[in-house]
Amino acid sequence: MHKFYFRNIEDTPTTIEYLEVQSYEMNVYLVYLSIGNQSGMLYDKKDKPMRFFSAGHIRETFAHCHVQKAVMKHDTPYDEMIGNPPKSKEQMALPFSMDLPY
Repeated sequence: MHKFYFRNIEDTPTTIEYLEVQSYEMNVYLVYLSIGNQSGMLYDKKDKPMRFFSAGHIRETFAHCHVQKAVMKHDTPYDEMIGNPPKSKEQMALPFSMDLPY
């Protein structure tokens, strides 16, 4: 898996074939990208997965890019705790609009 560093795409208009927002509890979002023949997570300047705290923050960050397809996947550890069936192996990907204003 490739590491995309935010500093490399921060000021460069980039075509992103696939952008996946991975949604976790407490408003934490990570971004997985596919650019050209490489795919991987977006990392910050401290070499850690870059965290976003709102969908709007993601849209604003990538406003200068051309995103061909964007989806959101949500992961929660609580389903089994409240009597729901175990999670399926495949997460459902919902369309995610990159349009501004949102």
